Amino acid sequence: MTDCLFCRIVAGQIPATIVGETEHTIAFRDIAPQAPVHVLVVPRVHLPDVAALGDRAELLHAVVVEAAAVAAAEGLAAGGWRLIFNTGADAGQTVFHVHAHVLGGETLGALRG
Repeated sequence: MTDCLFCRIVAGQIPATIVGETEHTIAFRDIAPQAPVHVLVVPRVHLPDVAALGDRAELLHAVVVEAAAVAAAEGLAAGGWRLIFNTGADAGQTVFHVHAHVLGGETLGALRG
């Protein structure tokens, strides 16, 4: 999709601070971090949200494995880290290309739920 921000990052048309890449995913730093470490992990193919990703088990697996690799590389494994998928505008999704947020580097507050 030519108008999708994350598709353009995947294609190298928009610069990003890449911290990890696999055949199926790309991981880059969030431009508005919500924690000392805030990395987004996206599949290279465009899917709008985590519900669509759920229909692609191999890609869901690839995103989670890359998120864990990013957390380890960022030194978060020992202290803990959070993995979040926002799905839909009411949940805070602003780019409609599925992406996982890897957050850590400090004690994170409790989530409602």
